[in-house]
Amino acid sequence: MKRRNFLKATSLLPLGIGGLGFKNLSATPFLASLGLKAATNDNILVLIRLSGGNDGLNTVIPLDQYTNLSKARSNVLIPETEVLKLTGTDNTGLHPSMTAIRGMYDEGLVNIVQSAGYPNPNFSHFRSTDIWNSGSDSNQFWDTGWLGRALDKEYPGYPTGYPTSDMPDPLALGIGTFSTVTQGPTNQMGIGVSNPNTVYDLINGNTDTAPNSKYGKELAYIRLVNEQTNVYTKAIKAASDKGENLSTKYPTGVRGNSLSEQLKIVARLISGGLKTKVYMVSIGGFDTHASQVDAMDHKVGTHANLLKTLSDSIGAFQDDLKLLSLDERVAGMTYSEFGRRIKSNLSGGTDHGAGAPMMVFGKNVQGGILGNSPVIPETVEVKDNIPMQFDMRQVYASTIKDWFGITGSTLTDIMGKPYDILPIYKSSNVSINDFEDLVSNIKIYEPFPNPVDDEVNLKFKTDGGTIAIRIFDPLGNLIKQAFTGRVASGEQIKTFSLKGMSSGNYFIQLAQGTKRVSSVIIKK
Repeated sequence: MKRRNFLKATSLLPLGIGGLGFKNLSATPFLASLGLKAATNDNILVLIRLSGGNDGLNTVIPLDQYTNLSKARSNVLIPETEVLKLTGTDNTGLHPSMTAIRGMYDEGLVNIVQSAGYPNPNFSHFRSTDIWNSGSDSNQFWDTGWLGRALDKEYPGYPTGYPTSDMPDPLALGIGTFSTVTQGPTNQMGIGVSNPNTVYDLINGNTDTAPNSKYGKELAYIRLVNEQTNVYTKAIKAASDKGENLSTKYPTGVRGNSLSEQLKIVARLISGGLKTKVYMVSIGGFDTHASQVDAMDHKVGTHANLLKTLSDSIGAFQDDLKLLSLDERVAGMTYSEFGRRIKSNLSGGTDHGAGAPMMVFGKNVQGGILGNSPVIPETVEVKDNIPMQFDMRQVYASTIKDWFGITGSTLTDIMGKPYDILPIYKSSNVSINDFEDLVSNIKIYEPFPNPVDDEVNLKFKTDGGTIAIRIFDPLGNLIKQAFTGRVASGEQIKTFSLKGMSSGNYFIQLAQGTKRVSSVIIKK
């Protein structure tokens, strides 16, 4: 095995340095470019992974679909009277455990992206995580991350010549986690630590003895590489010593493992002057196939505890950033490898599904909700999923463009293809209010006949222009591009064939630019 390939293959291995989980993530050219341009953009992104597949329908609850939802998941659904209402809408609420995030939303600090996912979803934890981290299509296998490609595009050949006086610090840092989001073509980017205080063990040379074998020698080589990054570990230790936390709202937990501790460390390092551009943290346990809720009280239980930890931790982190006068520079993003099915199972849980909401938070995001509530059929089958409204790569592209300032053909090359930019950040040239006004100008009426034998008529309304009409199967797969082309403004009807399709629920979606509206069709 070549040494370079060995480094890539073993980047998940903890190196056993004084108990520290130290991972070679190596800094990225993209992030280096941001550091070199710190005078104009010193923004920081914090990625929060909800590992296991979060149940989006019990997180961001579609109150305008509640009647049909209650038929599909009566044994896990949150009572309607307990749902946290959001300012400015009667259609959407939050799980009752999410009081801190509800407070942030009401202050305009949270942007909720409805039904984010990708076409033809995969329901394997590992494969879907790869797709989310790489930004590939579901039938593509990329070994680079969406940030990792950006790094290589901006500074090919990194890490030669780094650290520099302009960017002396690690450029990507995982706190208690590892992510292939920052995988470049040849190297993992940055470093990963479970606790910055234990990094000092590396500086003091507290390393375990490598085994006397082929791979032991490779391990010794990896340790040598890491020892060469002592300047980074010293920088982390210095920032940890210099930094502070001012918020008293952090929930308690197991040090170095809980989300609150991870975010507390991030705030401390930022306040200590670390110039790191991307932080990665995570919280696990969202694979709730059974006992998702307390059978006697659905607002408590496993999922409620997870969402409370998530909400309280993010709320404390945002409070800390504000007290430290750092909130102008930091944005956070939540994501999970998939959502859960519409219909709950007999074990009081939910199974692997398709799209789910993402949340982007911070002082410089546009607060509000992008998209409509996911459409819930009146009669739901076991395999039914919600249709995707937004491609998660739209969120990624919007972040690279509007948060980090990378535009034009470079952005397209990073993402692999062009994606419509969403009004997530205040720096966007489109406001969320204008976006919602545009959405209100397209409409789908009830398809007829419904249920359908072989042909269905769709009446819809637009302001005119290029549209696409797509049909998704119950698993969320795009099975038919029914129409693509220009239409005149106003109402019109088009007829589509469903001949040869199996019986069951399908979603027909009208798309125009970044706008999506959907309806349910039932095939006999």
